[in-house]
Amino acid sequence: MVNLADKSDLKPAVPELEQVEIETINLFVQFSRALGQPRSYAEIYGLLYLSQHPLAMDDLIDRLQMSKGSASQGLKYLEDLGAVRAVYLAGERRTHYEAVAELRNLAGRFLGQQIMPFFDDSSARLDQMMAHAQKLSGARRKHAMARIKMLRSWERNARRLLPFMLAILGGRR
Repeated sequence: MVNLADKSDLKPAVPELEQVEIETINLFVQFSRALGQPRSYAEIYGLLYLSQHPLAMDDLIDRLQMSKGSASQGLKYLEDLGAVRAVYLAGERRTHYEAVAELRNLAGRFLGQQIMPFFDDSSARLDQMMAHAQKLSGARRKHAMARIKMLRSWERNARRLLPFMLAILGGRR
């Protein structure tokens, strides 16, 4: 007789994360914090990175104890970034995912998709900032204009350096 109050009779037990998986996930969470990315993205990537076999979204949800929305959003982001890829498993209806472990491609795509777009309107924004700073008076004007000049220098250097980095890393732009 099945006890309906005990759901463990209805669904197979979810394997707990092993210590090596926890440590790997924590390492990727640290990286994601430095890059300003959501923790859930790092948790998904960390588990897939160490997984010997591709995992379905339901497996990620169960093992990481995250919502379906977080898992779906994280997988879409990671797939767009090229950090994970969907794989076909014969006889399976669910989509499975595996980590792409090529740092060069990941770094190049991250720069191209997440960093370079910030420079698309930076010149116009710096021009606006300069126009606003010119309306200030005295020491405030001098200080603001010096800082904006510094930002313009940083922007110029970044615009020269980032395409070079993208070329080295194989990112597209």
